[in-house]
Amino acid sequence: MSDADHRRHRREAVTLVVEYDGADDLSADLTANLSEGGTFVRTARRLAVGTEVVLRLSFPGLVAPIRVPGVVRWTRDAGDDERGIGIEFVDGPGLSAELQPLLDRLRARDPNLVVPVVRVLVVEDNSHVARLIREGVAGGSRRAFGDDRAYHFDTAANGRDALDRLARTHYDLLVVDVYLPVMDGASLIAAVRADPKLARMPILAVSAGGDSARREALAAGADVFLDKPMRLRDIVASMRKLMPPPGTGSAGGPT
Repeated sequence: MSDADHRRHRREAVTLVVEYDGADDLSADLTANLSEGGTFVRTARRLAVGTEVVLRLSFPGLVAPIRVPGVVRWTRDAGDDERGIGIEFVDGPGLSAELQPLLDRLRARDPNLVVPVVRVLVVEDNSHVARLIREGVAGGSRRAFGDDRAYHFDTAANGRDALDRLARTHYDLLVVDVYLPVMDGASLIAAVRADPKLARMPILAVSAGGDSARREALAAGADVFLDKPMRLRDIVASMRKLMPPPGTGSAGGPT
């Protein structure tokens, strides 16, 4: 077989995606693992020893994922929480000439490598609408705010679940449907405004309920109201209006 045929028939490396919470977590983990020359990855995928893999490392706000090549050297087939594979890095122990400058830039928050993250909680019991907001804004409007930002979206299907999330997680913006099960949107908005830790959070209310829903949402404390069906550009324009410029801090959320 010729070299060209060999390359054509050679199996492509398997890509494993590893998500971190932020730059510091990725930097610390990657530095520690590289010093050991490998790492353990929890995964339900069954990969044979000797399989070539590429670790695709990322976190919200990272412009482009970091790719680290490796080879599966051992496997663990235990319970779901412990199942995974041991990976040996192709470059071996130590930081390669390519990765060390990259990690230095991560620690320095190089704006060409790391961009600000807008964390949005979408409270919507219609999964289609929630997906429209999430995918439309995150995927199709990278420069919608007039600067480079990344978007991290979480969803809740009712007001009670939203309050639980807000108590545990920091968000920069709340998008709320007025008519929700368990706890409606107006009650959720009023509860947020009554909480000193959340009172200044920007809130965008949406509904197909017309003037009645608009009055309820604005009376409860929403900053902006949009009628359904919504146009993506109106959602983006409203979010841009509500969000502070990068570097000025967020308007609300748990400390």
